[in-house]
Amino acid sequence: MEILGIGINELIFILIIVLLVLGPKDMQKTSKTIGRWLRDITRSDGWKMFQQTSQEIRSLPTKLIRDANQELNEIGKEIKSASPSTSSRIANPKQTRQPQPYSDKPVTQPENKISPAENELKESESEQPDNA
Repeated sequence: MEILGIGINELIFILIIVLLVLGPKDMQKTSKTIGRWLRDITRSDGWKMFQQTSQEIRSLPTKLIRDANQELNEIGKEIKSASPSTSSRIANPKQTRQPQPYSDKPVTQPENKISPAENELKESESEQPDNA
């Protein structure tokens, strides 16, 4: 746990130094003074405004996401209401058409070609003399 970037070990070390420097009597007076000062700060209007602003900043991402989702839902409803054919296709999935790729050329099967390696093998076999 850290308070203003100061861990528990550092805080204990600071308190020991303050006790040695001020002594027990002066430390008591200083602690009361610091306590009153902190109480006045936390009860002030500025501190309340600071706390309120801090809370709003922490909740801002959640609020922005909620607003964005609301807008997306509204846009989705507008799209669904604008295109009734889409909603009928969704209701009857058997009627849905599969998208077909668009092509200017007619679809043909590729020709079977002999690879260059096979071609060379056939040529080398035909060039060899028959020893039979």
